[in-house]
Amino acid sequence: MSRGLIVVDVQNDFCEGGSVPVAGGAQIATAIAELVQQTAGGHYQYIVATRDHHIDPGSHFSDHPDYNNSFPVHCVAGHEGGEFHPHFAPTATSNKIDAVFFKGAHSASKSGFEGFDEQGTPLANWLRQRGVEDVDVVGIATDHCVRATALDAVKAGFRAHVRLDYSVGVAPDTTASTLEDFRQAGVTVSGETPVPQ
Repeated sequence: MSRGLIVVDVQNDFCEGGSVPVAGGAQIATAIAELVQQTAGGHYQYIVATRDHHIDPGSHFSDHPDYNNSFPVHCVAGHEGGEFHPHFAPTATSNKIDAVFFKGAHSASKSGFEGFDEQGTPLANWLRQRGVEDVDVVGIATDHCVRATALDAVKAGFRAHVRLDYSVGVAPDTTASTLEDFRQAGVTVSGETPVPQ
């Protein structure tokens, strides 16, 4: 039995200065980089990262976004906003990260479990092939893509745990409702997620 870490969407557009910034994103990028450096090959047998990688996601991009199903243009494939944040990028390109899963080329695709690696392998299949049964989920944002990834992990048959101290939420109300969603789905949590006041 192996434990994996899923690092969700630590990208420029989701951090301060990006097109859909989450307050505290850069700080979380630094914390996650340190977590990966400390735990690779030890507590976690496998560490993967996800990336929003939009080419033509349809109505997910909007000039009048509702910030739930539609957002300003972000994480466009081949653009700087879609790259890993500089605080995390050196770790992401090191041998500490075993695979990167790209999601949302032609859809909204919040969940990392909708992503594929460069060989076209879905995240769930990649984890199962390596005997992973437990996953910890961290990243940006607690109440959006971290939420979707953790809930889909459970649906795919994994035991999922969200480390809130390595995740950052967009807003207090949606973060609170996300924690209730986790409780109902059987996703365990630890720590406290920073959210703007």
